[in-house]
Amino acid sequence: MLLDRFLPRMEFDSYEDFKKNYRCEVPETFNFGFDIVDEWAKQEPDKMALVWCNDHGEEKRFTFTDISRLSNRAANFFKAHGVKKGTVVMLVLRRRWEYWVCATALHKLGATLIPGSLQLTKKDLVYRANAAKIHMIVCVDDDFVIRQVEEAMPEAPTLQYRALVASKKEGWIDFSAELMQYPEDFARPTGEEAHSINDIMLVYFTSGTTGMPKMVRHNFAHPLGHIVTAKYWHRVQEDKLHMSVSDSGWAKFGWGKIYGQWICGATIFCYDMDKFVPLNLLKKLEQYKVTTFCAPPTMFRFMLQEDVTKFDLSSIQHCCIAGEPLNPEVFKQWENLTGLKLYEGFGQSESSVFVGNFAPWVEPKPGSMGKPAPLYDVDLRNANGQSCEDGEEGEICIRIKGGQWPTGLFTGYYLNDELTQEALGGEWYNTKDVAWRDSKGYFWFVGRNDDVIKCSGYRIGPFEVESALTEHPAVVECAVTAAPDPIRGQVVKATIVLAKGYSPSPELTKELQTYVKKVTAPYKYPRIVEYVDELPKTLGGKIKRAEIRHKDHQ
Repeated sequence: MLLDRFLPRMEFDSYEDFKKNYRCEVPETFNFGFDIVDEWAKQEPDKMALVWCNDHGEEKRFTFTDISRLSNRAANFFKAHGVKKGTVVMLVLRRRWEYWVCATALHKLGATLIPGSLQLTKKDLVYRANAAKIHMIVCVDDDFVIRQVEEAMPEAPTLQYRALVASKKEGWIDFSAELMQYPEDFARPTGEEAHSINDIMLVYFTSGTTGMPKMVRHNFAHPLGHIVTAKYWHRVQEDKLHMSVSDSGWAKFGWGKIYGQWICGATIFCYDMDKFVPLNLLKKLEQYKVTTFCAPPTMFRFMLQEDVTKFDLSSIQHCCIAGEPLNPEVFKQWENLTGLKLYEGFGQSESSVFVGNFAPWVEPKPGSMGKPAPLYDVDLRNANGQSCEDGEEGEICIRIKGGQWPTGLFTGYYLNDELTQEALGGEWYNTKDVAWRDSKGYFWFVGRNDDVIKCSGYRIGPFEVESALTEHPAVVECAVTAAPDPIRGQVVKATIVLAKGYSPSPELTKELQTYVKKVTAPYKYPRIVEYVDELPKTLGGKIKRAEIRHKDHQ
């Protein structure tokens, strides 16, 4: 087991023991490609790394030996196109199996990887390419993506190469064909080409509420931070299938589909779906006998609209949710139908899991984020910079001075010293997420600082209102936001997707408003209710509340 190399101790007697005594040793020359992928290939050549399928009947299985050899070919391919230590490469590969090959290859080279979403437009790509000085982009065969890249390249002078997987197109490198022309041996770089643990391995673009997206940088130690994510939150098992639902363009992919899971020796199961169809996902979980499963709450909500009892999900031993807070009603329904509790976790593109329900020591409370992870000194702090008492709302902050830098936490913003100093120059890193802590040490999410609604002197967290609404059988999902009001400044607005069999009506609106008044403080009820077919979301499944607010202010 590779974990022995990094964890002096793996078993703990209690949460308190886990929080106090968990340690991760970080070798100065650690490289995920060589020290995890290649090492598994040496120790257990037939160990399964990845099981991949899609909606078109294709299936592929890869051992760590396969990934090792293919990533060596890819490293030689990238090197031939000018990629070396510090070179920046973007991958826009959705859930294609080539992502694991390319990412491992780029890590071996000491290059800097930027995952990209299929939603990126020409403007997005031009900004990213010029801000990060991207040298090469490797894309999935998608007409929209291809067109945006082709239109962006004339305005992105550093972007010298573009490649397509599983497709041929004039002006593009045929990655799949060229890959097999390169040797499957690749020696660990030495001398000037050897990387150190503090070099930049990964950059995520993450959007704030104002300004252009920020470039979150992670060093080569970052994968080791996700041991906690995989082993103690996801509860992955060696040689068993783990599935996290995420597109490769998002940090959630790094959380659940490569780093911690492979370090722990689990097999990644990837369903490369063209579109999320709840029935299809349930069929895959049953067919492939997945052992551990993680998905956004939205997906659980929609799966619960189907007859879950028709599917044999007995292989699943542990379920997690992330990306959005968990409404208690979803927790209750899923447990009633499957016997499985949902273990929530919280973090950012800037981190590994900050707060989570760590089995078996932290029994999940429906709606709670859980308790702080051992890697992080987590506190709730008020507007005056003081620690909050139990029950008091505050911003989630991570101590970054006075101890060892948390393994897994970002090291700053790429090519932006001023922004890095602003975020990480003091004693605390402020996540800008608001929560409160109960007397048992559980954290409860309120909302993003910018999402909190200020109405007639009250501060209203959107999550509490959303939880109340989703308890009603008419509501599949909803987004609660602040809408402008000439008298109150802001009022609560609920944008709602209805369940099957329900239709919008003034009577239903009144019923929902009355329901919220009964289950939470009456002043929190939504004064405005809008019905929609679907909520605006990122590919990662997060609701775009800012987009709803923006439309309301136009």
